[in-house]
Amino acid sequence: MQWEVVIGLETHVQLLTQSKIFSGASTRFGAEPNTQACPVDLALPGVLPVLNRRAVEHAIRFGLAIGARVAPVSIFARKNYFYPDLPKGYQISQYEQPVVEGGTLDIAVPSTKQGEPPQVRTINLTRAHLEEDAGKSLHEDFAGMSGIDLNRAGTPLLEIVSEPEMRSAAEAVAYARALHGLVTWLGICDGNMQEGSFRVDANISVRPVGQQAFGTRAEIKNLNSFRFLERAIQFEVRRQIELIEDGGRVVQETRLYDPDTDETRSMRTKEDANDYRYFPEPDLPPLCIEPERIEAVRAAMPELPSAKRARYQAQWGLSQADALTLTQSFAHARYFEAVLAALPGDPVSQAKAAANWVMGEVAAQLNRDGLDITDSKVSAPQLAGLLLRVADGTLSGKLAREVFHTLWEEGPADGGAELVDALIERKGLKQISGDDVLGPIIDQVLAANQKSVDEYRAGKEKAFNALVGQVMKASRGKANPQQVNELLKKKLG
Repeated sequence: MQWEVVIGLETHVQLLTQSKIFSGASTRFGAEPNTQACPVDLALPGVLPVLNRRAVEHAIRFGLAIGARVAPVSIFARKNYFYPDLPKGYQISQYEQPVVEGGTLDIAVPSTKQGEPPQVRTINLTRAHLEEDAGKSLHEDFAGMSGIDLNRAGTPLLEIVSEPEMRSAAEAVAYARALHGLVTWLGICDGNMQEGSFRVDANISVRPVGQQAFGTRAEIKNLNSFRFLERAIQFEVRRQIELIEDGGRVVQETRLYDPDTDETRSMRTKEDANDYRYFPEPDLPPLCIEPERIEAVRAAMPELPSAKRARYQAQWGLSQADALTLTQSFAHARYFEAVLAALPGDPVSQAKAAANWVMGEVAAQLNRDGLDITDSKVSAPQLAGLLLRVADGTLSGKLAREVFHTLWEEGPADGGAELVDALIERKGLKQISGDDVLGPIIDQVLAANQKSVDEYRAGKEKAFNALVGQVMKASRGKANPQQVNELLKKKLG
């Protein structure tokens, strides 16, 4: 039987504010346990919540960025459940009337075929609502007991819920990366996954291909890295399919991913909405957002990724997939634009080459070393200098990659294009050009490879490629490939 995977993500985004969502307490990460918990977080008798204005503005900003409806009136609710790190016994959240409804997010899903561009997809969002975070249970260094740290309790969150439209782990990761890039681009979240500022819950089910009804879903909680998200989904999909094919059934539950064993395990049965006994929060009035306030937020927003993508395509002739990849984060777009700015002449003629290097060699090295593009060991001016030397014929593509990797290993990244020229000179990596230099090398190769010469003249095109390879080998990769092709054809004429 063939199976279809159905994935929806709930993403908890910690909003950048100076204080918690319903109190004036600090939100600094890394403080000693319970040193930032205030009477509101502790649910002491008589305390009342007061809504954080900055958190609301961040929610509006996000809603505008995804083309969603920002509700003129939204309601806070009490979500009731018992958990040790939730002193009130309920969480203040939004349910029936969230602040943001709908919206879409474009994602770039890497192709499984070598050399093919990413597939561009649009994922629909269901909602985004404001809520407070809970505290944190600590299970180490307490002599077999657990401790409770309420520093995180009351931290402002925006929970973003997607439609169940993703069909693979790769699509889910692409969505999470795009969402991470957007919230950091907007400046509403620092995106630090290790500190819990950006956490993902994955709702996963499987169904036979062609079946319309969804299967029973399991939720994997608090995934704090893209790699863990991908591996957790892959394991859970295998688990559910094997369970069903062996005659069992999937139960609705919450599971945790264990990176040490690379598997998910049951945490608790998954509640439905009615189990939380939602009802309107009596201590908070409805949140009313005037049109003037929305327009004020809109006027203060930066150029959005969607607008920048459209500009890249219209102004520089880049493809939709290239533009989407280059705008996956504000830092990526800034790096790419800095490369173009350092190149003389018309940027239209340079944009595709610059994009290929940023998405190719730069991205590969960043992934290999686990670095963000802000920590690139080759600066934008250095990459521009490298592109110039390819354009003027000083370097072939192969030599340019050699220079790039040397720059990456030796640095420093704060230097400019002059480091590229100095490295080319020091390593003797200039491309060999001209009939007077290439001619003798080609003559030697033809004399030593008479069989290939005869095969080419007999109509075997592969023999020509073999001769080109021999010339490049004889020149130690320094020969100008275009001139090698031209001279070889002329001499073999």
